[in-house]
Amino acid sequence: MRKKKVSIIGFGRFGQLLAKIFSKDFEVQVFDVKNKKETAKKLGVNFVNLEKIFKAPTIFYAVPISKLKEAIKNSKKYIKDNQTILDVCSVKVYPKQVFEKELIEKKVNLILTHPMFGPDSVKNTKGNVRENLKGLKLVIYNLSSQKKAYNFWKKYFQKLGLKTVEIPPEKHDKFAAFSQGVTHYIGRVLEDMKLKPTPIDTIGFETLLKIKKQTCNDTWQLFSDLQTFNPFTKKMRIRLEKSSIKIYNKLLPKRIDPKYIIIGIQGGEGSFNEEACRFYCREHGIKNFKIKYLYTSNNVLKKIHQGEIDFGQFALQNSVGGTVKETIDALSQYNCKIVKEFQIIVSHCLLARKGVKINQIKKIISHPQALAQCKSTLAKKYPDKKLISGKKNLIDQAQASRYLSEGKLPKSIAVLAPKICAQLYNLDILAEGLQDRKDNYTSFLFVKRR
Repeated sequence: MRKKKVSIIGFGRFGQLLAKIFSKDFEVQVFDVKNKKETAKKLGVNFVNLEKIFKAPTIFYAVPISKLKEAIKNSKKYIKDNQTILDVCSVKVYPKQVFEKELIEKKVNLILTHPMFGPDSVKNTKGNVRENLKGLKLVIYNLSSQKKAYNFWKKYFQKLGLKTVEIPPEKHDKFAAFSQGVTHYIGRVLEDMKLKPTPIDTIGFETLLKIKKQTCNDTWQLFSDLQTFNPFTKKMRIRLEKSSIKIYNKLLPKRIDPKYIIIGIQGGEGSFNEEACRFYCREHGIKNFKIKYLYTSNNVLKKIHQGEIDFGQFALQNSVGGTVKETIDALSQYNCKIVKEFQIIVSHCLLARKGVKINQIKKIISHPQALAQCKSTLAKKYPDKKLISGKKNLIDQAQASRYLSEGKLPKSIAVLAPKICAQLYNLDILAEGLQDRKDNYTSFLFVKRR
């Protein structure tokens, strides 16, 4: 007796697994946009064109989730009345929507399925994957099928030893966002961490390695589709991130030092940030504190995240220079809680090495914000001097002053910095009050870990 035909559109890893499962009971014919005749031949199935695919009474779409709509549009002209159409996507709301939009007017049986297994989970050294199907789950849902066709496939899957689970698409996707979505997400995170076996692996760690291997054997497209075509996985990822941050923070100390409050600031010793920090502490009655000079906003937020300081402080904006780009860039990288925003007036001086005159100065170095605050004045008074922004820690005015005093910067460079830096680093003051406005306010943020 001749076997019934079953067609599979999409002959990737899962399409090939379906072919292996069905080939014992059906005459299997397959189609893929790529030429996979040799692969089909090895598996003992027929690779045919798209038109011939629809000579079979049943067609399985085993294409990537993101390609399902395109695949159905390209082939629906071949679909005949009373044929049975099934998908095997890992999400179910999206295929339901595609089927209803593209095929609901046709007189066909529409069945949604999700085999809760893959090529890696049913591997068998003898090559007979059917032996490993027993006890595994398959979601099935009658979208718009006659009972006869639906019951046939439901009973067939049960005959293979699969446990069929009948749930509607919305409920499936809610469950899958966590049961499958979180597993694949964690697997990709572990891969990004480059997690590898060690000589002292525990059973739990070996399980994590298996999750990584199993999930990352699938294509990135499958992972991406799982995360983006399921309407509930976004909530899962948000909850996962929130819980991860919560657990991470619980492991950090509430106070770095029980005797002192440790405050990390954007600047160095003598910077406006230090002046602002001391002003803030006076205003709020903070007496037992120590300042860590971290020079950049990024360093401050990084140390807060790592639990190495109790509070952080950095400049946010200036009444002349506008927003401090360095700070905005850093805030985009790290989470923090704003305790207070406050202002102080800042005044800029031009500092040089002892004995160096203004006509010997070729360049003026400072924070780009400081240069912006003094732009018009510098252009008017020193049109022949080149203005340069400090890089890395030298972006800080106090640090640049220290480098100049230590001979790490040439004496032909002057630093635009606070007046206190002249005293701290034994420098000469060539000019004072170079800011373009007398009411030169700078806003600072005092922050802590969220």
